Amino acid sequence: MRDIRLRDLPTFLRTTNLDDTMLNFSMEGTDRAHEASAVVLHTFDALETDVLDALSSMLPHVYTVGPLQLHLNQIPEHPLKMGYNLWKEETECLEWLNTKATNSVVYVNFGSMAVVTPEQLVEFGWGLANSKLPFFWVIRPDLVIGESAILPPEFVAETKERSLIAGWCPQEQVLNHPSVGGFLTHSGWNSTVESITAGVPMLCWPFFADQQMGCRYTCNEWGIGMEISNDVKRDEVEKLVKELMEGEKGKKMKNKVMEWKKLAEEATGPDGSSSTNLDNLVNQVLLRKS
Repeated sequence: MRDIRLRDLPTFLRTTNLDDTMLNFSMEGTDRAHEASAVVLHTFDALETDVLDALSSMLPHVYTVGPLQLHLNQIPEHPLKMGYNLWKEETECLEWLNTKATNSVVYVNFGSMAVVTPEQLVEFGWGLANSKLPFFWVIRPDLVIGESAILPPEFVAETKERSLIAGWCPQEQVLNHPSVGGFLTHSGWNSTVESITAGVPMLCWPFFADQQMGCRYTCNEWGIGMEISNDVKRDEVEKLVKELMEGEKGKKMKNKVMEWKKLAEEATGPDGSSSTNLDNLVNQVLLRKS
């Protein structure tokens, strides 16, 4: 990967402890990957051409099959409805979003596992409040390390007319809602792919695992995001939120993410690379073994 930095590598690999559990888990998986009948990746060819070329030269049978949501959208409604959320979804937010103007709402969600300190929570909160823009913020019950997620009363009073806070939500529906114009995210891979699929540019605050790499590609390779520094400050949050939603760079990022959205749709279309790979995975690997 061109120009990659140590800080961009997954956190599991940035250790000097040779007995680290996650390091050894990653090494074992990497060592055994060449033995697999198939390596299935939730991405699409156009998004990561260089990486896929490199992987394909090392591993046999690499199948890119994403974005999964676009495949699911093509399947008729079935009584056995499949879901993949780790938390119970709250759908009331969709009614609130219906009352907002197109591309006006900042959606904030740090995923199902990332955590913040009480100080970081407050800095994010005041950065959003000071932007004067409407926002929808998902705050899980366990988002704050070792404590309840409590925002100061003055923050609640300042933002009550233009904000909504929920414990969880149906993220694909939220990102695809016309009123959502930007996504403040932890850069988890599923969230990143879902944002691209929905055509929503991002502000990235990576926490751990592969999220730093996702942030690097979102901001530097694909041109659809901006990074918030790890030591989060309200002034920076306010500035970047305004740039994302109203600035020239935000407009360029929106145009760019719409281009990626189109490529994702082409990949999962009738003759697209992901559709072809999914068919080949079933016919050449799964059915052959049955």
